[in-house]
Amino acid sequence: MADPTRAHRVVVVGAGIGGLVAALQLAQRGLQVTLLEAADVPGGKLRQPLVDGAPIDSGPTVFTMRWVFEQIYASAGARLEDELQLSSLPVLARHAWGAQQRLDLFADPARSREAIAQFAGPAEAARFVDFCRQARAVYDALEGPFIRSQSPTLASMAGDLGLRGLAVLASLGPMRNLWEVLGKHFHDPRLRQLFARYATYCGSSPWQAPATLMLVTQVELDGVWSVEGGMHALAASLAALAQRRGVRIRYRAPVAAIETAGGRASGVRLASGEQIAADSVVFNGDMSALGLGLLGAGAQRAARPLQPSQRSLSALTWSLHAQTGGFPLERHNVFFQSDYRSEFSDIFGRGRLPQSPTVYVCAQDRGTGDANPERDRLLVLVNAPPEGEHPLTDTEIDACERHSFSLLAGCGLTVRRTPQNSLRTSPADFARMFPGSAGSLYGMATHGWMSAFARNGATTRLPGLYLAGGSVHPGPGVPMAAMSGQLAAATLMAHLDSTSRWRRVRISGGTSTPSPTAATTA
Repeated sequence: MADPTRAHRVVVVGAGIGGLVAALQLAQRGLQVTLLEAADVPGGKLRQPLVDGAPIDSGPTVFTMRWVFEQIYASAGARLEDELQLSSLPVLARHAWGAQQRLDLFADPARSREAIAQFAGPAEAARFVDFCRQARAVYDALEGPFIRSQSPTLASMAGDLGLRGLAVLASLGPMRNLWEVLGKHFHDPRLRQLFARYATYCGSSPWQAPATLMLVTQVELDGVWSVEGGMHALAASLAALAQRRGVRIRYRAPVAAIETAGGRASGVRLASGEQIAADSVVFNGDMSALGLGLLGAGAQRAARPLQPSQRSLSALTWSLHAQTGGFPLERHNVFFQSDYRSEFSDIFGRGRLPQSPTVYVCAQDRGTGDANPERDRLLVLVNAPPEGEHPLTDTEIDACERHSFSLLAGCGLTVRRTPQNSLRTSPADFARMFPGSAGSLYGMATHGWMSAFARNGATTRLPGLYLAGGSVHPGPGVPMAAMSGQLAAATLMAHLDSTSRWRRVRISGGTSTPSPTAATTA
């Protein structure tokens, strides 16, 4: 009997990481896959503009959860190490509070413990060890039941966690936020501030994010890598592999509408007017674009748009190719100011740029050796509110720029900026790049303990339309977006299999049980 999947046509909209992974895995399973991308290169938020002749990673800059990508490449009959050159970073990040106070966290936890003992005393180092132990327990408890599962619910989580997992979460206190729990672990306010920053990885405030986000600590302790050619090389590699496995990729092909027929998705219409028929569609864009009607009236019912109060952080960034001095940069550097709470009160409470921002600097030629380039390729980033009723003015943005680079100078870092070697990107720019997002870079903010169950999963109200990307479960970040692509592909395949279409999908593998299998149904 002929395999019916071989005649099944899929259109994937958007060549971000989620779309690339979904397209690759569906083609590997024998489906006919066309991937449409409005830009002329793959990657989505993994963008790499040329600044003064140098390519600068100007989106996600941290490569973690290597096992996710090893699994994805293995599922397509390839090996990650043959496709990408990765280098493990011995220093996870360098942190500074002024010119005299610096703390490095290392890939080796013993070195981090020693550094914290010298920085804040042996008692605080002991508390760090206890904190890491709890972060490991939280990560282990949630990886399968939540991170690798399609659309987890409170009921499914309770069943999947078991008594041990429930006890781990109960020990945190279900209603406590991350800031509160960190106060029980660390007495030094600088360490509390350092680990609270992990809430921003999900576009959230430490004062509103659930304590479970401490698991990000474990993600980084499991390893951080640099990618030869920058993070954009990951997107280029996945696109090349997808094409080798039969995916047809069309760039400069913006989609104007997702078409429907008979109450289900039936294809897409390009901005040029061309129509492409499909049996299923995977949308890898901001979920709100559907609910706002940006993909046509037929797909508008598929997903609700986020309310302004639900939106996550945006960013104000500077991509630079400039001379630096005065501060020994690592690849990842964080410069803190003293009033951390005010940053999030400004953004989430007042809808304005922070008057006292924390500044992240990714020095893309540092970290894996003794590199001391004549000019550094930098991404400088501060958290910002998404676009609201009152868009940010140039005056406000200029003031935040002065505050940000003054903080760097106060910590000893000088950056020789010129109009030619600097590219500034605002929340309004991100809103234009990613339609429907209002500049929010992480989809829904992870605020409140029930927010974990509020994200849309791979399925939608419109049969035949599936979702992938950082705005849907399991959430933002490169590995999570990749997993969303796995979940979208696995869910679509489960719906084609009449024996498993009503069973919950879970990605196989994990840090403790790596597996080449793409997904399974649980």
